Amino acid sequence: MPRLSLYKPEKGNDYYFIDRQANEMFTLGGTDVYLHKYLGANTSAENATADQPNYVSNQVANIQDLLFLENRDGTYDTTIYKLRGIYNVQNIDFNISQFGLFIDNDTLYMTVHINNFIRLVGRKPISGDVIELPHLRENFALNDLSIGLPRYYVIEDVGRASEGFSVTWYPHLYRLKIKKIVDSQKFASIFNQTALDANGDPTNLTLRDLLSTYNKELSINNQVVAQAEADAPKSGYETRQYYTLAVDPATGKPLLETTDTDNVLASDTSERASGVNAVPQRSGYTGYLLGDGFPVNGYEFGFGIQFPENPVNNDFFLRVDMLPNRLYRYESSGSIWVAVEDSVRMTMTQTDTRATQKTGFINNDNYTYFDAVTADYVTLAQGATTVPTIIPPGTVGLYLVLKYEVAMLQFVVADNPNLLTTYQYVNPAGMTSTMTQINLPVTNGVQTTIPYAGQWTVTFYNDRINERQSLSKALKPRADL
Repeated sequence: MPRLSLYKPEKGNDYYFIDRQANEMFTLGGTDVYLHKYLGANTSAENATADQPNYVSNQVANIQDLLFLENRDGTYDTTIYKLRGIYNVQNIDFNISQFGLFIDNDTLYMTVHINNFIRLVGRKPISGDVIELPHLRENFALNDLSIGLPRYYVIEDVGRASEGFSVTWYPHLYRLKIKKIVDSQKFASIFNQTALDANGDPTNLTLRDLLSTYNKELSINNQVVAQAEADAPKSGYETRQYYTLAVDPATGKPLLETTDTDNVLASDTSERASGVNAVPQRSGYTGYLLGDGFPVNGYEFGFGIQFPENPVNNDFFLRVDMLPNRLYRYESSGSIWVAVEDSVRMTMTQTDTRATQKTGFINNDNYTYFDAVTADYVTLAQGATTVPTIIPPGTVGLYLVLKYEVAMLQFVVADNPNLLTTYQYVNPAGMTSTMTQINLPVTNGVQTTIPYAGQWTVTFYNDRINERQSLSKALKPRADL
């Protein structure tokens, strides 16, 4: 006797008639279900590693991250499959008997017909498939009455429904455990879809704009941060509103201007140039996190990455190329710049502009280069895209670094095929030779250019390491070869 196939029942047997009647129950008493078929994890050959491989074919059994055993980027079929399903409608109740507010019955259990599902979709339902229930579409949303908000659920588990077994002991129904989806990385392709209006026409909004709470939560968080910055702008203690007396270095007594003097301006330029110490040497307050990079008593100061050429006595200058920024005062007697204080008071918000040693380490993606092969000095104009050098073509290294003061451009030679070319260099004696020319690459559609005019240092290296790395990696022995 031939073996009966569950998914291809032979006509004339009991299973066929029972299965047809079970399917008819869904046709008459079920509801429409739109299925977004899960195709597998989205992998990239560009960023492929041993624990995050790039698969040749996209399959649902592929694992995107073998280390954490998770699929963070899901891909879904653009074709929407229309099915029939049955579930028990229930009220959404809140449970406050525990620590916090919980929703007990936000999970639904839906049954679908096995053969009908496989015939339409091509496989059984799996965890990751997304179900849209059109009868739960919200047509009276507060944000816009012309757009209905769809309701999406993701399948978390699949099993054979106990009520789906017939008298022949064969199953006919799948039981799906489904839960509402959230705006996460896995469902990005679904939330990026264009929203439709009441007439089914596309709008200029995406489903993320309508269904996701990300923008609202981000706005709330930004307002809370703004209020916190207003209440506590910087760490430490504010002392700029206090006046600091200038002290005579010879006697230790305060230098006071009286009414019998001709000049009552403590910071007059003529006094400063003549050497009169009318400016305090330092702030009169000591404590934890007081330095803010400002001179005492509101004196004028300059800032930059190098000292001015013609300073006068008691000039203040803030060096912004140091971390933290350091304030200096000029002493004409010794023609030296004396450090006054460091700008250690930083904003409390964790952003990239918060330049401290801690955040500088966390946000640091720079490299330290070793094993210099060759170097050259080239005067370049701002906006230049090519760098002619007098470096022979055969003497380049693996990494290229262009540096001007604190500005730096760094490239991996192997990642930029057109980075290095040659040109005919004519020396002062009139002799011609072939030298290396650097062509700044185009990154993400944007042409890289020289940001500042001046003399740039062009250096090729053969080795580099991350400035930010774990302690075990930093202490790992390295060969001296």
